[in-house]
Amino acid sequence: MTKELIIVFVKNIKLGKVKTRLAKTIGNQAAFEVYSELVNVTEQATKNILTDKRIYFSDAIIDSKWKNETKAVQEGVDLGERMKNAFKKGFEDGYNRIVLIGSDLPEITKHHINEGLKALNKSEVVFGPAEDGGYYLVGLSKMHDFIFENKPWSQSNLLEKTLLELNEKHIKFSTLVSLNDIDTFEDLIASKFYQSNLTLQQKINQLND
Repeated sequence: MTKELIIVFVKNIKLGKVKTRLAKTIGNQAAFEVYSELVNVTEQATKNILTDKRIYFSDAIIDSKWKNETKAVQEGVDLGERMKNAFKKGFEDGYNRIVLIGSDLPEITKHHINEGLKALNKSEVVFGPAEDGGYYLVGLSKMHDFIFENKPWSQSNLLEKTLLELNEKHIKFSTLVSLNDIDTFEDLIASKFYQSNLTLQQKINQLND
């Protein structure tokens, strides 16, 4: 066991249930293909990091993904409670520094994850800001329940409100570089992830002919 833990939150890849905003433009099947590729990117980003990992699926464990890693199903009524429960379990099991990432970020690499873990040597909290006002990574070296409670999930002021509370409580935090996730068709076609993936482009073009 390492003293550090990486938690990955994964939505089960179901038609009509992933990337719903994107699906309004390109359809459910194409959005399904995009999300499947994004999960592969996340799996590759974590693959060569020796730190312990726990993969939390939204509905059911998928054995074919993240082989040989510890897997579980997320528990809680909303995203905040599900993240809080995952962090609490990690700290209860003896980990000192924990970062959590989602699975829909096209630019995520092991560098971003390692930088998050490293920041926790000096800060109690670290965030990787997303350009939509949320965050793609959150890390803790000490449990702070309020970070996950009464927050405007999926809103553009999520990170701003959270950082304001941290400042009010005089809790030291760090931030990483900002990255953009893919929620809309404009996000998709502007991304290097899409521009460099000819197979994905062909699938989406065929589905939208």
